[in-house]
Amino acid sequence: MPFLVQAYLDNHALTAAAETAKHAFAKAVEWHVVGKLTDVSISDGTRSYSITEFASVMALAEIANTIETAV
Repeated sequence: MPFLVQAYLDNHALTAAAETAKHAFAKAVEWHVVGKLTDVSISDGTRSYSITEFASVMALAEIANTIETAV
């Protein structure tokens, strides 16, 4: 599933495509921490998430997959 990372710098949109959630998260954190960009979001094609929301959603999905595998 492709992901899109987006941020704004001086009213200009910056975007980067990522093939995995891990890469999208890494790029978003890099832009936020190193690039000091605000309003960084990650889209999965259906919904757009803040970095914090995306981390929570991915963690819950990983937990659900682990539980399903164990059962």
